[in-house]
Amino acid sequence: MKTPDQIHRVAIVGTGLIGSSWAAFYLARGLTVIATDPAPDAEQKLRHYIDHCWPVLEQLGLSPGASRERLHFTSDLNAAIEKADFVQENGPEREEFKVQLFARMDAVAPADVILASSTSGLAMTAIQRDCAHPGRCVVGHPFNPPHLIPLVEVVGGQATSPDTIESALNFYRRCGKHPIHIKKEIPGHVANRLQAALWREAVHLVNEGVATVSDVDAAVSWGPGLRWGLMGPHLILHLGGGQGGMSHFLDHLAGPFSRWWQDLGSPELTPEVQAKLIAGVNAEAAGRSINELEAERNRLLLGLLKLRRHE
Repeated sequence: MKTPDQIHRVAIVGTGLIGSSWAAFYLARGLTVIATDPAPDAEQKLRHYIDHCWPVLEQLGLSPGASRERLHFTSDLNAAIEKADFVQENGPEREEFKVQLFARMDAVAPADVILASSTSGLAMTAIQRDCAHPGRCVVGHPFNPPHLIPLVEVVGGQATSPDTIESALNFYRRCGKHPIHIKKEIPGHVANRLQAALWREAVHLVNEGVATVSDVDAAVSWGPGLRWGLMGPHLILHLGGGQGGMSHFLDHLAGPFSRWWQDLGSPELTPEVQAKLIAGVNAEAAGRSINELEAERNRLLLGLLKLRRHE
């Protein structure tokens, strides 16, 4: 596989929301991006998205050589990847579609080029099954939006080589991401499963009338969410044990936590529950548009990311 310093041209396959965000990120890191998507208006939407993101990326800090002029677009899949040094796929989240797409890419991409999928929950073992060179296929799942959030989950399939996994981790790390290696394939990987677990209980609390949508959100963002932006749940609870650390914490609170787990809800997203959530979110937004909320999120994220740079 190519080493990180040999990767200069990244092919972005699929330029929806995730693909466009990836394209903006790689351009900001000084790489050349060759994007491809069959939709007739894909290039226009992609360039508009990158222009929209660029001021935020400038605030975060551009790498030497970063330029929107390094973006190239083609509707020809083969032309996009035949000279690429790394491929980031962002097609529809349908297994059979990705199986066929990876087989096509595998037939064209140079043998030492990694084929990474942004899939949020599919298994690479299935996606790589029709590839002649499955060892270079890997999941490189970002967290949304990829141009801002550092996390990338790297997951190999049964046929993925250890060299591919290590090379992908090193490449993402060199680009300024914080990659983690998921050692076992599981639906939804890790971060989305954690997010789903929290949201399940949040929906349950709203549906049971325990708290409003806005108060549940406040309970997270003004409470444990502040700590989670700095450390994960295990390390936070380790601190919660004082000088005794996790051992002391478990001695005192393993019982209560176990009882709370048993009492957690399992709501269903029925039309009635969905209506409650939509009404609650609209009330919490208080007339603010998606663009206004996005700008607020980005402003706060930039502050946190700049703070964490100095760790």
